[in-house]
Amino acid sequence: MPEGPELHLASRFVNEACRGLVFGGCVEKSPVSRNPEVPFESSAYHISATARGKELCLTLSPLPGAHPPRQPMALVFRFGMTGSFQLAPADALPAHAHLRFYTAPPGPRLALCFVDIRRFGHWDPEGKWQPGRGPCVLLEYEQFRDNVLRNLADKAFDRPICEALLDQRFFNGIGNYLRAEILYRLKIAPFEKARTVLEALQQRRPSPNMTLSQKIKAKLQNPDLLELCHSVPKEVVQLGGKGYGPEHGEEDFTAFRAWLRCYGMPGMSSLRDRHGRTIWFQGDPGPLAPKGGKSRRKKKSQETQMRPKDRMEDDPPPTEAPSKTRKAQRHLPEKAAAQQAVGTSLQQDPEASTVPKKGRRKRRQAGSHRSPQASQE
Repeated sequence: MPEGPELHLASRFVNEACRGLVFGGCVEKSPVSRNPEVPFESSAYHISATARGKELCLTLSPLPGAHPPRQPMALVFRFGMTGSFQLAPADALPAHAHLRFYTAPPGPRLALCFVDIRRFGHWDPEGKWQPGRGPCVLLEYEQFRDNVLRNLADKAFDRPICEALLDQRFFNGIGNYLRAEILYRLKIAPFEKARTVLEALQQRRPSPNMTLSQKIKAKLQNPDLLELCHSVPKEVVQLGGKGYGPEHGEEDFTAFRAWLRCYGMPGMSSLRDRHGRTIWFQGDPGPLAPKGGKSRRKKKSQETQMRPKDRMEDDPPPTEAPSKTRKAQRHLPEKAAAQQAVGTSLQQDPEASTVPKKGRRKRRQAGSHRSPQASQE
């Protein structure tokens, strides 16, 4: 599932790929997408992008003299589990390209495509960041830190720290692999109470006698959890490429895999949190670990038998996508929890979208012809 770094890298890709290109005409939506139509048409416009946490804003800016005359339009995207942008020839569109922006003549016709295999991604023609999301951990660090420490009385911090880290009201941009890597580096048990972990940071103040260079050195040598929520995503961005996923090059994924220390790594243990998301860790899970939860340990022998992209938490549930799409899903590094209904709540990392209702009805009908064992898989 794309997290803050992947959204930031996607915005960088759009800006680099679209620099100098002139787009024209209507925005085209695939007939199978349930997302809204994009009511935009211009004979000539530019496209730019900016990211904030787990959202990306695409701005369509008409050029002077373009017709019909109109104001720029902003579209806010949330990538769901498999969203990404690709630039492709207009006569060779990638599969699952659900929103397409075409270049204007002359020259070869290209299309900037929002590609989403599982169709959990969403775009909003209103062009506004989702209400309630906190400051971006990558680009708004000071505001992010202040927002967390000012709101420690919120009931979200009664929960285990591993669950609080997915609450986008406070940790906008943090997802499953990032929370595992951050907690592992600080040797914090994932099921320790969030408030217990974070209250200590309210008292953390550098000595007034320290010089600026000494303060910077101390921060680099001994970062706290909120500082790592900023610096660890930056490390992923600095890897370049687009992160991980079946549509990315093996070189991209190799760099990301070499960077990982905890998430899905051999020798690490894992448990499901109360939302069904798998958390990877080492050592004691902590006092709020789910009762009866069985910790799974990754064996080295299993790791050596698996290709990099095959490493995943769980088999994703079936969807309406065709079978060849489900084959691609097996390469996803992360699944969408136990597919519990999340609505518009930001407390459960809402990018782990639920299976559409229509798909659930189909699955129940198909399930009546399967064996009991198969229906539980």
